[in-house]
Amino acid sequence: MDQLSGYIENIVFSSEENGFTVARLKQPREKDLTTITGTMPGINPGETIHCRGKWKHHPKHGRQFEVESYELTAPVDVLGIQKYLESGMVKGIGPIYAKRIVEFFGVETLKIIDKFPYRLLEVPGIGEKRVQQIETCWDEQKSIRRVMIFLQSHKVSPSFARKIFKTYGEDSIEKVTENPYALARDIFGIGFKTADQLAQNMGIEKDASIRIQAGVEYVLWELSNDGHVCYPIELFLKDAEAILEVAPEKIRQEIDTLDEAKRIVKGEANKEPSIWIRPLFMAELGIARELKRIHDGECSIRSVLIDKAVEWAEEKLRMRFAKEQKIAIEKSLSEKLHVVTGGPGTGKSTITRAILSITSKLTDKITLAAPTGRAAKRLSEITYKKAFTIHSLLEVNFQEGGFKRNKDNPLKCRLLIIDEASMIDTQLMYHLLKAIPDETRVIFIGDIDQLPSVGPGTVLKDLIESERISVTRLKHIFRQGRGSRIVQSAHRINAGYFPELSYDAESDFNFLEIENPEEILTRTVSLIKKEIPQKFGFDPINEIQVLSPMKRGLIGIDNFNHILQKELNPQSMQLLRMGRIFQPQDKVMQIRNNYDKHVYNGDVGRIQEMDLEEQKLTVDFDGKTVSYDFSELDELMLAYAVSIHKYQGSECPCVIIPVHVSHFKLLFRNLLYTGLTRGKKLVLLLGTKKALAIAINTDNAQKRYTGLRELLSEAIQGQESEKSETILINP
Repeated sequence: MDQLSGYIENIVFSSEENGFTVARLKQPREKDLTTITGTMPGINPGETIHCRGKWKHHPKHGRQFEVESYELTAPVDVLGIQKYLESGMVKGIGPIYAKRIVEFFGVETLKIIDKFPYRLLEVPGIGEKRVQQIETCWDEQKSIRRVMIFLQSHKVSPSFARKIFKTYGEDSIEKVTENPYALARDIFGIGFKTADQLAQNMGIEKDASIRIQAGVEYVLWELSNDGHVCYPIELFLKDAEAILEVAPEKIRQEIDTLDEAKRIVKGEANKEPSIWIRPLFMAELGIARELKRIHDGECSIRSVLIDKAVEWAEEKLRMRFAKEQKIAIEKSLSEKLHVVTGGPGTGKSTITRAILSITSKLTDKITLAAPTGRAAKRLSEITYKKAFTIHSLLEVNFQEGGFKRNKDNPLKCRLLIIDEASMIDTQLMYHLLKAIPDETRVIFIGDIDQLPSVGPGTVLKDLIESERISVTRLKHIFRQGRGSRIVQSAHRINAGYFPELSYDAESDFNFLEIENPEEILTRTVSLIKKEIPQKFGFDPINEIQVLSPMKRGLIGIDNFNHILQKELNPQSMQLLRMGRIFQPQDKVMQIRNNYDKHVYNGDVGRIQEMDLEEQKLTVDFDGKTVSYDFSELDELMLAYAVSIHKYQGSECPCVIIPVHVSHFKLLFRNLLYTGLTRGKKLVLLLGTKKALAIAINTDNAQKRYTGLRELLSEAIQGQESEKSETILINP
């Protein structure tokens, strides 16, 4: 086995998930840098590394050293110490202060910081506040060093080690030793596989009960990430067996144990024996019970003579409603719970305005809400009334978790209109319904043919298919929609037909047939940088959005982001974190809900400032500035290109969608349909007719298993008419 030693010049790439790292090494008496690759969690610029492995030739990058094992030592020379401090290991020391401190103290720098931190005041430009910050961080580093050494000996990355220490503190080693699988439950970013590897390194057997139970819960949560609320037991056993590599009988035994411990639920859904993770079962059961409560409650809004009210609304809005629009308005004014569903151009906005016009004459306690910030903003624009995100409406409870608005502290509204309701997942719907008073009328508006929620469940679909709640389906496309090829194309695709593909330079929808993925990539960049801004005046970053079906590959999300970042936002200042490069003015997306910061999964913003000394950056989300420590950047991803699912509920003036057979696994009709409906003024598809045909003909989008439909059918046994005072609205 070959050996190699030197100090780490810089980190080219590092995966927080598996520790795979590509770094550049400076060897003594060697002029050129050497590329080393391998699983090396925890290495930092400036450290000396002693590697064992073998030389390999990469077809693109040339000669590289593949590391099989390694040892690290603290830097001992001035250059190594400076590189080490520049790496961000010590908060308060970035590139500028690292250079000043090392120039002042030389090879004694680390000793000074450790033993005599007050002497840092001798360095020009460093004050007491920064010294205190450096000392605190250094002491914290010393405190977690024992934890870091223990965890790194089990191949846990430093960033995860810091998260573990932040969660468990001085008890970290004891907690991890007692139950390493708790990490997957307690710490964001650490999944079962990481915890399982740690557990096996610690000697926990594959058939240990603690492992199988953790694996069962892990598989259920992973299935929930795919949208399932429950899962047929027989299918579940196959998935669990493949991951755990133990006999199905042992898995069944631990399922029974977990059921008895009330950590999971066994039952029946869709006439099949099924299994739920308990929080999702309680959410589904809660939705059914809360909907029954609201359905049976006495409406506090006085009824109207509906025909007269509709005529009055027509006069006020200066339009004539179509038959199905009138039905939707009438049902929304008479039913306690009502669903309005329809595609683009079918008049959902008109119906919303009509309902508001009429109901505002009866009560001022009207609330509008939508799942995302952008959807709420759009709802405000079409109604001229403030709309809330569901999270802001429910008021996040930072002290205790959950929401402040609940059964004991309900919302103060008599009418609640919820737009983009297809995006609401099972748990959020449960929290929302709990906060709705008995007397409130609730109207759900959405497009049932779009992609379901990012989170688990198909709540709106289940509400409709339960046949226990009043529904109006809108199918007629109105004149404004008929003039748009975006709307026409979306409806044709949704019906299983090809859209009109003939090129029209003045149209708002076009298909550019390109076979080669490299050409799709090149043309997309050209369209965004030059062609579209010159012809339509759209801003390349803020007003053009690439929506790609897949993450990997030449025309996948990751590569699009890499290329578009360089082409649209070239910057000299770069920050490598979590295997990603961040720069000032980058377009980024929040990828998990952060209630402390009031930012949520799918929010899009622009990086404003990056402070390498303080190790913070700020992001502007539609006028709201949010600060992130560098350690929190796993919550952000570049957003020049995003998935269609992530962009659901948002709209952009121009949308570009690559449609290629390399994405065949995710080419579904509702995916393409949803992507098209994200574009407000221009939609371009780039790819092949074959890929387009695959998407249009694939209507069996991935099935989601839920139990809500049956629970609703049992809870609400029929519909009852409202009994309340009837009045006339005077124009």
